[in-house]
Amino acid sequence: MSATLVIRQARLEELPRLTEIELDAFATLAEALSISDAAHALPHAILRKALEAGLVIVVADGDDRPVGFLAAEEISDTLYVIELDVSRDWQRKGVGRRLMAHAVEMARTRRLSALTLTTDRHVPFNAPFYQSIGFQTVDGEAMLPFMRAKVDAEISNGMDPERRVAMVLRLGRANSHLTTS
Repeated sequence: MSATLVIRQARLEELPRLTEIELDAFATLAEALSISDAAHALPHAILRKALEAGLVIVVADGDDRPVGFLAAEEISDTLYVIELDVSRDWQRKGVGRRLMAHAVEMARTRRLSALTLTTDRHVPFNAPFYQSIGFQTVDGEAMLPFMRAKVDAEISNGMDPERRVAMVLRLGRANSHLTTS
């Protein structure tokens, strides 16, 4: 990864660029899942709310143009990752890992107990990626109620229930898989 990349808070005027990144990244997911569904992006109202909470970060290139972003919200003493996307030109170059490392630091600064998310169980750059950085799959009684609600909402919106998974990265100890450097 180029040394010219920087992580910083997103800016309000960058919301259209974040939508571009999300739609671009969807092409990789669509290819991995062999689907031709039309891409759809997070509503700007969700991004704006996360931005106002200081929970949208970007990785920007040497021209200060975002190439990836992470949006989150605080729920039940956790930092819930709403969305993580990297433009196709920058995928597989450590951008997603760098965003997640920064999210861990944000959660620690806010004294939260964990990072949480929902994702696809099988796509390599989804659950297997998160497992590689210390996330664990949770289900049944171990799944926080808000996570169950998120998974249920995704399924009711047409996502395959066999593929959806909730994951948690507990922050009680240092995570050696992630560094912010």
